[in-house]
Amino acid sequence: MTHEPSRNDLLDGAEERPLATVVWLLYLLAIPSVNVLAVVGVILAYTQRNRATGWVRTHLDAQVALFWKCLIWMIALTILIALSAIFSVILIGIPFLIVFAIAWVILHVYFTVVSLLGLLRIVQGRAA
Repeated sequence: MTHEPSRNDLLDGAEERPLATVVWLLYLLAIPSVNVLAVVGVILAYTQRNRATGWVRTHLDAQVALFWKCLIWMIALTILIALSAIFSVILIGIPFLIVFAIAWVILHVYFTVVSLLGLLRIVQGRAA
């Protein structure tokens, strides 16, 4: 059972809709830009989040939450990769290095897929 947005739902928060769409697009371009555009996107989301209402607000909230979740995991995985690289000198860290590097790639794929799904939802006029 899908919820078709009514005309009032689509008009609620329509002024902020382009901004939320731009933030999703910036998130999609984050990996080629070495995550610089993700930082720009989260700054935009933070600055406009209090003005947004309705279903567009859910997108801005989801964008901020996605950024912080992925940033925390990225920092943790980077530390673990660095430690594994140090321990790989004595050959004990090589399996961990491989596992954490794979997890790092999976995190990037997760960020991209969630951003793409968010973009699709906002184009359809649905909440995040």
